[in-house]
Order: sequence, then structure tokens, then C-alpha cells
Amino acid sequence: MSMLIHKLGIYSPAMQLSHYYSATENKFQFTREQASNFAKQIAGDFNPIHDEDAKRFCVPGDLLFAVLLSKTGISQKMRFDFAGMVSNDIDLTIVDSDNENALTDDSGKEYLHVTRSGDVNKNPEFINQVVQSYVQFSGMNFPHIMVPLMEEQQMMINTTRPLVIYESMELEFTKLDLSNPEVEFTGATMDVDGKRGVVSLNFCFKENGEKVGTGIKRMVASGLKPYQQDAIDDLVHRFAVRKEEFAAKWETKAA
Repeated sequence: MSMLIHKLGIYSPAMQLSHYYSATENKFQFTREQASNFAKQIAGDFNPIHDEDAKRFCVPGDLLFAVLLSKTGISQKMRFDFAGMVSNDIDLTIVDSDNENALTDDSGKEYLHVTRSGDVNKNPEFINQVVQSYVQFSGMNFPHIMVPLMEEQQMMINTTRPLVIYESMELEFTKLDLSNPEVEFTGATMDVDGKRGVVSLNFCFKENGEKVGTGIKRMVASGLKPYQQDAIDDLVHRFAVRKEEFAAKWETKAA
């Protein structure tokens, strides 16, 4: 299965990342509204854990990824390891060392660790294009990718309290003198071990038809149970309703 991702961020086709976080001196943080809007407007991600009123609210991992790259640039080879969920209004700092970055809070707790090598491109337009293309692809994981994988494995997430955690992501570019790379999905797998499943999403970057990079995103789904089509159909329906309700709300605000 292969598909090219074209501007899936229906509500905000030209991403302005500064709208989705607040910065003071060398620190930055996210409000619930900013993080929730990024998930829905840019990524098309309607996971309830990113709702403004969610009891177990967390900032989307893709937003952490986006802000970090906007501040440090894109290296030819990068690996991102997520170590914890970020809540709202937490002051975060980027700690730099040789070929590494860490996203930490004031107590030193690490939420995201990045290792990198090769050349670095700090062009804001290039970074914005890579981030938006990737994030819009990343947000497709449910239902477009996850549901077929669960059906194939005959195992599913808890449909009443769905929780899939971003574990890691890797990027590698053959070159960085690029202007408009776009993400193409190249396949996915789900490895199940008891009640735990690791979902791997493979993709590449293309510019003018040329393959210029590759990547893989890994997510962990816990509490798996035997697949039930009715429960999955209900979950997909609830997802579609949430998406429609947000679209209507957004259109009313924009009017």
C-alpha cells in the first residue's frame, strides 16, 4: 500500500507553528487549547487524550517534534525517543550536547531525546514543509492505518478507553538541499505480544518524484483484546462524529 499525503490539514493548510505554543526566554510551553488545536487542525488527530477537557490530557508528540525541529534544525539522520507525556503549562527547555538534544522540564525530567548526525538544515521554510508533511501523515494512523492492522492481527485496542503511545521515530535524508519534500506512506506492521502491540509506520520523502529520505514511526498499544468488528465500527463512527463536530465548530469561529 502506498499513498502520497497532500495537505490533509484541512483547517490550516499553511501551518503557523507559533500559534501552537508560547515561548519566554529559553523556555516554552503549551496550553490545552494550543495543543488540542494542533492535533485537530494540523494532524487530523482526534484522540480524546488531546481534548481540552480530557482528564488525562497530553500534548501531541508530533507537536513536541515540530517545535524541537523548528529550534534545532533538521539533520540528515535523526532518531526521536519519547520518554513521557507532557501536560499543559509545563515549562520546557531544550538541552543540547554533542549530536544530541533533550526536551526537559525544570526538574530535569526528560520527555523527548534526539540523536542526530550528518549535515544540518536550519531553513525555516524547509523545516516547516518537512514538519507539516510528516505530521499530516502521522495523524492518519487512525483509522486509516490502525484499523486494517488490527483486523489483520485479530486484536484491537480498548475501544472504550483507546490509548496508543508514541514510542519513537527515525528520519534519514540522502540530502538536505531540498525545498518541497512530501511524505509517502510505504507500509505498516503490527507486532503483537500478548496484550501489547508495536505498530510501525514506514514512509519516505519524495521531491519531484525522487526519493530523498526515509522514516519509520513506532507506537505502542497496550491492553489489547480479541478483535470485535462491532466495537471497532462504533469507535470509527465516534471518531467521524468528533471530526465533523470540530469542523463545524471551526467553520463557525472562522465565519
